[in-house]
Amino acid sequence: MAKTKKKQYDGVVYSTDEHFQYTETSEEKLDTLMPSQQQLRVLLDKKQRAGKAVTKVTGFIGRTDDLAALGKLLKQRCGVGGAVKDREVLIQGDFRQKVLEILQQRGYSVKLSGG
Repeated sequence: MAKTKKKQYDGVVYSTDEHFQYTETSEEKLDTLMPSQQQLRVLLDKKQRAGKAVTKVTGFIGRTDDLAALGKLLKQRCGVGGAVKDREVLIQGDFRQKVLEILQQRGYSVKLSGG
């Protein structure tokens, strides 16, 4: 059986009111802030990953396309895999210092977070 992508509706699915008009909620589009205005945090995370270390970059404000491009750049420069999930960039392995240097070269305001 083929997987189908179903439309997600919030709230009312059916109404007996004949004049009811369903309005779809659209995601608010954020403009991406300049790199110097971003306050990014770089931390090491091992939670729920079977003890494997993951470098996490959080705090990005902007469009998801720009976040995906930043994630792709970091993965290429570190030479490892990763993902962009829940408005965070995940880089496989402990690359905190390298990610910090890459982001600072790009003009981002970056801080190391965690232990």
